[in-house]
Amino acid sequence: VQLVESGGGLVQPGGSLRLSCAASGSIFSINTMGWYRQAPGKQREMVAVITSGGTTTYADSVKGRFTISRDNAKNTVHLQMNSLKPEDTAVYYCNLRNTLGNVYWGQGTQVTVSL
Repeated sequence: VQLVESGGGLVQPGGSLRLSCAASGSIFSINTMGWYRQAPGKQREMVAVITSGGTTTYADSVKGRFTISRDNAKNTVHLQMNSLKPEDTAVYYCNLRNTLGNVYWGQGTQVTVSL
């Protein structure tokens, strides 16, 4: 299974970015897809997760600013990030869990929020 992320970059505070992740390979059946992030010196944390049925979960720090969406037919997940803050700076990782309990990670994409 391969997860290919795109959309990271440098943005000013208050700006927006959209991350995308496309899954391919022997996925079997997807249970959830989501985004995690890891800032320097910190542990990886959940940002947003979406189930195959469309139920979403967000970290408190991003509620109201980030929106996760999913295209089941294309095995893709997106993260629309608005009103970005410097504390959102991190490497963002795409995550996929299938119904067998297998977990897969993308290679990560850097998001930097700075003047």
